Amino acid sequence: MGSSVVVVLSGRQQLHRLKDQLAALTPAPIRLVAIGESETDLASVDELNPAIARRRRQRGMATWLMPFGFFAGLTFTYITDLDTFAFAGPIGSHLIGGLLGLGSGLMGSFAAAASVTSEVDDRVRALRNRLEEGNWLLLVETATGVDIPWTRLQEAKPQSVVRLNEG
Repeated sequence: MGSSVVVVLSGRQQLHRLKDQLAALTPAPIRLVAIGESETDLASVDELNPAIARRRRQRGMATWLMPFGFFAGLTFTYITDLDTFAFAGPIGSHLIGGLLGLGSGLMGSFAAAASVTSEVDDRVRALRNRLEEGNWLLLVETATGVDIPWTRLQEAKPQSVVRLNEG
Protein backbone atom coordinates (compact mmCIF):
# COMPACT_ATOMS: atom_id res chain seq x y z
CA MET A 1 0.00 0.00 0.00
CA GLY A 2 1.30 3.44 -0.89
CA SER A 3 0.70 6.85 0.60
CA SER A 4 -2.79 8.08 1.45
CA VAL A 5 -4.09 11.57 2.06
CA VAL A 6 -7.55 13.05 2.41
CA VAL A 7 -8.15 16.44 0.83
CA VAL A 8 -10.87 18.62 2.41
CA LEU A 9 -12.63 20.81 -0.16
CA SER A 10 -15.46 23.30 0.25
CA GLY A 11 -17.43 22.61 -2.94
CA ARG A 12 -18.57 19.68 -5.01
CA GLN A 13 -17.39 21.21 -8.30
CA GLN A 14 -13.97 21.80 -6.78
CA LEU A 15 -13.92 18.13 -5.69
CA HIS A 16 -14.76 16.75 -9.13
CA ARG A 17 -12.37 19.13 -10.91
CA LEU A 18 -9.48 17.97 -8.66
CA LYS A 19 -10.48 14.32 -9.03
CA ASP A 20 -10.44 14.61 -12.84
CA GLN A 21 -7.07 16.41 -12.80
CA LEU A 22 -5.53 13.74 -10.58
CA ALA A 23 -6.96 10.91 -12.70
CA ALA A 24 -5.29 12.44 -15.78
CA LEU A 25 -1.81 12.39 -14.19
CA THR A 26 0.88 9.91 -15.20
CA PRO A 27 1.17 7.83 -13.09
CA ALA A 28 -2.35 8.32 -11.82
CA PRO A 29 -3.20 7.63 -8.17
CA ILE A 30 -4.33 4.04 -7.68
CA ARG A 31 -7.40 5.20 -5.78
CA LEU A 32 -9.52 8.35 -5.84
CA VAL A 33 -12.64 8.25 -3.65
CA ALA A 34 -15.00 11.22 -3.45
CA ILE A 35 -16.82 11.43 -0.12
CA GLY A 36 -19.77 13.69 0.55
CA GLU A 37 -23.55 14.03 0.51
CA SER A 38 -24.44 12.11 -2.65
CA GLU A 39 -21.00 10.56 -3.10
CA THR A 40 -19.44 7.59 -1.29
CA ASP A 41 -20.44 7.15 2.35
CA LEU A 42 -17.63 7.69 4.89
CA ALA A 43 -18.37 4.39 6.66
CA SER A 44 -17.80 2.40 3.48
CA VAL A 45 -14.19 3.58 3.14
CA ASP A 46 -11.97 1.19 5.13
CA GLU A 47 -9.27 3.75 5.92
CA LEU A 48 -11.83 6.16 7.39
CA ASN A 49 -13.87 3.68 9.45
CA PRO A 50 -12.57 3.24 13.03
CA ALA A 51 -14.71 0.10 13.56
CA ILE A 52 -12.95 -1.69 10.71
CA ALA A 53 -9.54 -0.61 12.02
CA ARG A 54 -10.44 -1.87 15.50
CA ARG A 55 -11.60 -5.21 14.06
CA ARG A 56 -8.34 -5.53 12.13
CA ARG A 57 -6.34 -4.80 15.33
CA GLN A 58 -8.40 -7.38 17.24
CA ARG A 59 -7.76 -10.10 14.67
CA GLY A 60 -4.05 -9.36 14.64
CA MET A 61 -3.86 -9.50 18.42
CA ALA A 62 -5.92 -12.70 18.59
CA THR A 63 -3.41 -14.35 16.27
CA TRP A 64 -0.79 -13.97 19.01
CA LEU A 65 -2.82 -13.99 22.21
CA MET A 66 -4.90 -17.12 21.62
CA PRO A 67 -2.01 -19.58 21.12
CA PHE A 68 -0.10 -17.91 23.95
CA GLY A 69 -3.19 -18.25 26.20
CA PHE A 70 -3.61 -21.90 25.26
CA PHE A 71 -0.03 -22.79 26.16
CA ALA A 72 -0.17 -20.64 29.30
CA GLY A 73 -3.33 -22.44 30.46
CA LEU A 74 -1.83 -25.82 29.64
CA THR A 75 1.40 -24.97 31.47
CA PHE A 76 -0.49 -23.62 34.48
CA THR A 77 -2.45 -26.84 34.93
CA TYR A 78 0.77 -28.87 34.68
CA ILE A 79 2.68 -26.66 37.12
CA THR A 80 -0.03 -26.37 39.78
CA ASP A 81 -1.22 -29.98 39.48
CA LEU A 82 -4.73 -28.86 40.46
CA ASP A 83 -7.61 -31.31 40.03
CA THR A 84 -10.19 -28.70 39.11
CA PHE A 85 -11.33 -30.73 36.13
CA ALA A 86 -10.66 -34.22 37.56
CA PHE A 87 -13.75 -35.60 35.80
CA ALA A 88 -11.94 -35.21 32.45
CA GLY A 89 -8.96 -37.34 33.47
CA PRO A 90 -5.32 -36.26 33.60
CA ILE A 91 -4.96 -35.34 29.92
CA GLY A 92 -8.45 -33.84 29.62
CA SER A 93 -7.89 -31.68 32.69
CA HIS A 94 -4.80 -30.10 31.14
CA LEU A 95 -6.57 -29.72 27.80
CA ILE A 96 -9.51 -27.90 29.44
CA GLY A 97 -7.01 -25.59 31.15
CA GLY A 98 -5.46 -24.86 27.76
CA LEU A 99 -8.86 -24.15 26.21
CA LEU A 100 -9.71 -21.77 29.02
CA GLY A 101 -6.41 -20.00 28.39
CA LEU A 102 -7.28 -19.84 24.68
CA GLY A 103 -10.61 -18.20 25.55
CA SER A 104 -8.82 -15.74 27.80
CA GLY A 105 -6.52 -14.81 24.93
CA LEU A 106 -9.54 -14.18 22.70
CA MET A 107 -11.21 -11.98 25.32
CA GLY A 108 -7.93 -10.15 25.85
CA SER A 109 -7.65 -9.38 22.15
CA PHE A 110 -11.09 -7.73 22.19
CA ALA A 111 -10.28 -5.69 25.30
CA ALA A 112 -6.86 -4.62 24.04
CA ALA A 113 -8.12 -3.66 20.57
CA ALA A 114 -10.95 -1.58 22.03
CA SER A 115 -8.68 0.25 24.46
CA VAL A 116 -6.13 1.38 21.86
CA THR A 117 -6.76 4.58 19.94
CA SER A 118 -4.37 5.61 17.25
CA GLU A 119 -3.39 8.93 15.72
CA VAL A 120 -5.30 7.91 12.61
CA ASP A 121 -8.52 7.57 14.68
CA ASP A 122 -8.10 11.18 15.83
CA ARG A 123 -7.54 12.33 12.25
CA VAL A 124 -10.61 10.42 11.08
CA ARG A 125 -12.69 12.06 13.81
CA ALA A 126 -11.56 15.48 12.57
CA LEU A 127 -12.45 14.50 9.00
CA ARG A 128 -15.92 13.34 10.11
CA ASN A 129 -16.45 16.75 11.69
CA ARG A 130 -15.41 18.47 8.47
CA LEU A 131 -17.85 16.32 6.51
CA GLU A 132 -20.68 17.17 8.91
CA GLU A 133 -19.89 20.86 8.41
CA GLY A 134 -20.79 20.44 4.73
CA ASN A 135 -17.33 19.98 3.24
CA TRP A 136 -16.29 17.38 0.68
CA LEU A 137 -13.48 14.86 1.03
CA LEU A 138 -11.26 13.25 -1.58
CA LEU A 139 -9.21 10.21 -0.61
CA VAL A 140 -6.05 10.03 -2.73
CA GLU A 141 -3.93 6.88 -2.59
CA THR A 142 -0.77 6.43 -4.60
CA ALA A 143 1.21 3.28 -5.34
CA THR A 144 4.26 2.42 -3.29
CA GLY A 145 7.20 4.58 -4.37
CA VAL A 146 5.00 7.18 -6.09
CA ASP A 147 4.79 10.59 -4.43
CA ILE A 148 1.54 12.36 -3.67
CA PRO A 149 1.04 15.13 -6.29
CA TRP A 150 1.40 17.93 -3.71
CA THR A 151 1.60 20.81 -6.18
CA ARG A 152 -1.64 19.72 -7.89
CA LEU A 153 -3.35 19.41 -4.50
CA GLN A 154 -2.19 22.86 -3.40
CA GLU A 155 -3.35 24.41 -6.71
CA ALA A 156 -6.89 23.29 -5.83
CA LYS A 157 -6.73 25.47 -2.68
CA PRO A 158 -8.09 22.85 -0.25
CA GLN A 159 -9.16 23.74 3.26
CA SER A 160 -6.74 21.11 4.52
CA VAL A 161 -4.86 17.98 3.53
CA VAL A 162 -4.73 15.18 6.09
CA ARG A 163 -2.06 12.51 5.74
CA LEU A 164 -3.31 9.02 6.68
CA ASN A 165 -0.17 6.99 6.02
CA GLU A 166 3.09 7.00 4.13
CA GLY A 167 4.17 4.25 1.79
